[in-house]
Amino acid sequence: MTDLDRRGRTRVLLICCISLFIVGLDNTIVNVALPSIRHDLDASVSQLQWTIDAYTLVLAALLMLAGSTADRLGRVRVFQVGLAVFTVGSLACSLAPSVEWLIAFRVLQAIGGSMLNPVAMSIIRNTFEDPRERAQAIGVWGAVVGISMALGPVLGGVLVEASWRAIFLVNIPVGLAAIALTARYVPESRAAHGRRVDPVGQVLVIVLLSTLVYGIIESAPVFYVVAAVALAALVLYEPRREEPLIELRFFGSAPFSGATLIAICAFAALAGFLFMNTIYLQDVRGFSPIHAGLLTLPMAAMAVVGGPLSGRFVGSYGTRAPLVVGGLGILVSALMLTGLSPTTSIGWIIAAYVVFGIGFGVINPPITNTAVSGMPPAQAGVAAAVASTSRQVGQSLGVAIVGATLHGALPGSSATGWWILVAAGTVVVALGFGSTTRWARRTADATAQRLDQPMVAA
Repeated sequence: MTDLDRRGRTRVLLICCISLFIVGLDNTIVNVALPSIRHDLDASVSQLQWTIDAYTLVLAALLMLAGSTADRLGRVRVFQVGLAVFTVGSLACSLAPSVEWLIAFRVLQAIGGSMLNPVAMSIIRNTFEDPRERAQAIGVWGAVVGISMALGPVLGGVLVEASWRAIFLVNIPVGLAAIALTARYVPESRAAHGRRVDPVGQVLVIVLLSTLVYGIIESAPVFYVVAAVALAALVLYEPRREEPLIELRFFGSAPFSGATLIAICAFAALAGFLFMNTIYLQDVRGFSPIHAGLLTLPMAAMAVVGGPLSGRFVGSYGTRAPLVVGGLGILVSALMLTGLSPTTSIGWIIAAYVVFGIGFGVINPPITNTAVSGMPPAQAGVAAAVASTSRQVGQSLGVAIVGATLHGALPGSSATGWWILVAAGTVVVALGFGSTTRWARRTADATAQRLDQPMVAA
């Protein structure tokens, strides 16, 4: 990486955060447009689920491949290709003539998006060499993840007033600007030894995630069997490769494994929360898209405030308190909404949104910091991709599982859906404690030592 002064490093961080913002925004901005898409394109509930999950599922499946490819071929090169594909995919989504085409174009959009977040994180990891400065940069990065996803419903509400297609058109100028800024200010970098492509591992990951989510959304248990077989094959096959797609040795670290599971639970809760609330506010309470978006503004505001504060706290005091507080925020907020009905007080709903925003806002920076810090620079793309993948897997599962509870129930008021979110918050709290103990730190040290030793293929 070319030496940069502090101003240059800050500029790189901001450019990377632009890409993160638009990808994160598209994870949630579509939620507020779901009722409009359903009415305009005559979409079913399962098709609405696929409108969300086609994006998050492809991201989850390809992030690790994108991270390792960028380390090998050049991070800036892959980053710019991703921006271009994402921008083209956004334009295609805005022109979709049917829900089937919209789902297909969301896949294209996600292919581009998969080349952005893990690659940008790898760029940041290799730009900021000072550990303290790097921790602060990662804290900013993690805060932007939460901010972008929390602001999605608010910005989406404003844009959907014109047309649901506007939520995709807004990405085009941002994507073009990011391409130009990257070419001008971000120096190229690559790993000294790039990881080779693992086609078998990649296919197994795609089969595992797609069959699991399909089985949940379409209520097809046979696909669970296929997913289980794919998982078993992945666990048996990957350790036999010298350079696997998924470095299973990472998971020997309790903090890393804990961060991965926390990310899955927290982002499943966010996705389920937004999916149920969007349909509830517009279809049950009759609010307009912009009104529904504004009602979620308190949640977004708390995430905007909580994210940066949490990042600073992590840099000085560690990750336990933010993880536990974040889990409690998710748990309490979901508990407040288990009795949601068509006559629930708006004040009570907003209070629940505030609590959820605090929880989600403070939980994201420690996830990122725990998952990436301490990993060897040569594997930064892979480590970042695993962390990002866990977020996308969580979102896919959140929409699939919570959406399944809405079939035959009053939209947004399914008590089962909210109790699922309560369970997710409880798991986060438990993992927040367990992954920050002295024993957990010892497992992290042992894992770091193993990663310094070359793995011999079987």
